[in-house]
Amino acid sequence: MSRYQATIHWARREGEAFTDNRYSRGHQWQFDGGLTVPASSAPDAVPLPYSVAENVDPEEALVASLSSCHMLFFLAFAAKGGWRVDDYSDEAEGIMEKNAAGKIAMTRVTLRPRVRFDGASPDRAALEDLHHRAHEHCYIANSVTAEIVTEIQD
Repeated sequence: MSRYQATIHWARREGEAFTDNRYSRGHQWQFDGGLTVPASSAPDAVPLPYSVAENVDPEEALVASLSSCHMLFFLAFAAKGGWRVDDYSDEAEGIMEKNAAGKIAMTRVTLRPRVRFDGASPDRAALEDLHHRAHEHCYIANSVTAEIVTEIQD
């Protein structure tokens, strides 16, 4: 078993009544390594100026964590297979909408990995297999109910 921890902190700003629902949703995520990330609700969920557009929101973080987890497994499997990866990028996207139960949820996440190799690169079937295994092993993907699609970019 592994354990992961984050500390989330929000404080009402001076002059905010709070009970009128006009308060900043800006807050901080602090992780065990000491990194602090400014966070907020998504402006789509809570309009500006009560959200902080430049901060990370939970929905973006979910999409990023799925993409990051997939990438880390992909890199591990590529290295084991003897392929040298020079660059990996992903323009991942999450879709929020009503699910089958009528609740707003992240229903689909599309990963769009673009991988550049140094020297020999896997053929299309081997590349698809690397991504399939990365998806199957990704802890985060195994933890969510949203559909996760990988669209390999050339």
